[in-house]
Amino acid sequence: MKFADATARNGCRPIPVSAGIGLRFAHHQAVIDTRPDVRWFEVHTENYMGGGRAPNCLDAIRRDYPVSLHGVGLSLGSAEGLDAAHLARVRNVVDRVEPGLVSEHLAWSVSGGNYLADLLPLPMTEEALSVVCRHVDQVQTYLGRRILVENPSTYLRFIHSTIPEWEFLAQVAQRTGCGILCDVNNIYVSASNHGWDATGYLHALPPGAIGEIHLAGHSVRDAGDGQTIRIDDHGSRVCPEVWALYRLALERFGPVPTLIEWDTGIPPLDILMDEAMKARTVLERISHESAQSHAA
Repeated sequence: MKFADATARNGCRPIPVSAGIGLRFAHHQAVIDTRPDVRWFEVHTENYMGGGRAPNCLDAIRRDYPVSLHGVGLSLGSAEGLDAAHLARVRNVVDRVEPGLVSEHLAWSVSGGNYLADLLPLPMTEEALSVVCRHVDQVQTYLGRRILVENPSTYLRFIHSTIPEWEFLAQVAQRTGCGILCDVNNIYVSASNHGWDATGYLHALPPGAIGEIHLAGHSVRDAGDGQTIRIDDHGSRVCPEVWALYRLALERFGPVPTLIEWDTGIPPLDILMDEAMKARTVLERISHESAQSHAA
């Protein structure tokens, strides 16, 4: 089944092909008071399911800015099936916020009805692929719209996995009609941890399915025996290697809405805006080069 993008819906403000930032509680009031030069914001869906001040702040902010919703709790890879009550809460937020984009993670986080405080990796098997596709279909049907699915950052691999992660993600998009949220930092982190070719990962993804890109910082930890591991902690500026991979992604996919994520040790708003400006500069350069190429 095909689902319309949010741009075709009344009330939904489309996400511009520019750079936005992840909106966190610490910056609500500053955004309301100063209306900074930010093209769009993305929020975690689950942070706005309750009452109190947060949903009211978001109502005020979305009057001035396009907003996307990024979920962390649907557990698309859970073998137990989706939590119907949680899915209903997601739809309530979607109906209230009228986001330009809705996204979730390729992960699982629920076991025995208990929510785990992490996005856990999936075995890349045909069985897991069927589960994820069934759940993506269920979510899109229930919401009546296309969603984006984000590639994970991982630190281990299952020995019985039979499908490369990039092929798994491409198959989810092909079978369900969903889009892909390409997290470039996650690709770099996972490729570094597992010895993958990050550029090859990008080139395996279908360009037409890419609806958004994420950029973030990560940390490097000592894993012993002279080994290191990269941790996707969203707690620093984007590193040069990820910026370089981002440029390659835009050359492969064309200009795509891009988000700066920062979730730990949240800095002042102007630092996030500075990172977004860097992404905006790269986007505008690629857009200009693309326009010149088509005009030639």
